[in-house]
Amino acid sequence: MKRKRYEMEKKKTELQTAIEELSLFTITKHVDNSEATQIPLRPLLSFCNLIIQVLDKIGPTMAVLRQDIDQNIQRLEKVCETDPCVYSNLVEILKKEKKEGTSRMVASCSRALLWLTRTMDFTTGLLQLLSKEMSSKMEELVEECYMTTLKPHHGWIASAAFKVCLKLVPDNKTFMDAIGARDQSNETLRGDIDTLSSLLTPILKEIYLVLEQYELNKLKSM
Repeated sequence: MKRKRYEMEKKKTELQTAIEELSLFTITKHVDNSEATQIPLRPLLSFCNLIIQVLDKIGPTMAVLRQDIDQNIQRLEKVCETDPCVYSNLVEILKKEKKEGTSRMVASCSRALLWLTRTMDFTTGLLQLLSKEMSSKMEELVEECYMTTLKPHHGWIASAAFKVCLKLVPDNKTFMDAIGARDQSNETLRGDIDTLSSLLTPILKEIYLVLEQYELNKLKSM
């Protein structure tokens, strides 16, 4: 029985695993006190780790993006270990660092949260484009999504680095094999993408609202 369950778990793709985790994600909102809003952090870090797993499957062409995501995850996981009660809630991290005056520092957890949110936004946008235009070139889809999600927040150094990475984007088949099962039909993959997007989009919307409240939404990279 255990072996059969293990084999079923093993067959799940990263997308399907993310869908299961995000379907249990709950944001507790307090209308009269925005600072009391609770947004659990660990499920988001788990999703970002799944993004890394997909990037690893694609190969070394995604090394720069992978490293950036991994550094932000490690920064947040480290503080979560020091005080699980405080750091289990994304809002508590922002509130604490704002009070300390460290939220805008380069190595702050607030910045890590901001860029992980933007990465998830980029990932969601790219998957949505892929779902609609599976026959389009990945390079074109990545560039289109980048221009609307990350480009407005990038300085010239980050933008220049992206142009280099864009030339190394894998083809459609390589990317689709990375995010789904090799024997999965396009329709099944499209269904998984649409389900994941429907779960993640409202979550990101709420996080962006909180980031805006703490005046972090307009911070840029170099």
